[in-house]
Amino acid sequence: MSGTTDPVWQARVDLAAAHRMAVMHGFNEGICNHFTMNVPGRPGHFLAIPYGLHWAEVKASDFLVCDYEGRVVEGEGEIELTAWCIHAPLHRLKPQAEVLLHTHMPFATTLTLLQDQRLEPIGQSAAILAPMICYDEDYTGLAHDPSEGERLATKLEDGKTIMFMASHGVMVAGRTLAEAYDRLYYLERACQTQVYAYMTGQPRRRVRQDVMATLRRQVEFGLDGGGVAPAGASPAQRHFDALKRVLLRRGEDDFAA
Repeated sequence: MSGTTDPVWQARVDLAAAHRMAVMHGFNEGICNHFTMNVPGRPGHFLAIPYGLHWAEVKASDFLVCDYEGRVVEGEGEIELTAWCIHAPLHRLKPQAEVLLHTHMPFATTLTLLQDQRLEPIGQSAAILAPMICYDEDYTGLAHDPSEGERLATKLEDGKTIMFMASHGVMVAGRTLAEAYDRLYYLERACQTQVYAYMTGQPRRRVRQDVMATLRRQVEFGLDGGGVAPAGASPAQRHFDALKRVLLRRGEDDFAA
């Protein structure tokens, strides 16, 4: 789905696809949770779905264009209050938050319900992701004021792109949608295997700090398992494109409408 040269329409298509992917992967919850993205070429504006739309039915043409003050400037419907109060301040204040993916996906949310909600570096994906994570330990209820988003922005320091929100869920930020969704996917899988590891009752094996540093360098330079930099699209973009092809094979081509 890359035939268009209009970056705004392509952003709409890809963001609609991400919502469908999330349903396919079991990341969504009812009509709650929010995926938002800054509008290319329009500072101070972001894309969000109208409140009440299920992620399984999202299409590219459905998105609202909202400003950081919560006003809908294009599209039909209203933005859900907590989406504005959390996402707009993060988009405004954090350069790594071009894209924000907030979910209550089961295994990641399970960790946020524990007294110690940390993702442990006990496997490859967890060891890669752990340095990207910050933790908000102060659940304050539903976000009905943008000051809550501003508070959360103080947690998402430079270099951090994943936030565990105590008793709530997770937020993943990215400079591109492919980057953010790839990170979201592997985060849930890492949390899933950690929960399974807990269930065995056996001691958990931690990845050494020097190996974690090596993994970080490899990821930053886009290296594959053989130490070779892949040509062309990033691994995250290749993953995202593959998932769009899966949607098409499932007959969900209407996300681009």
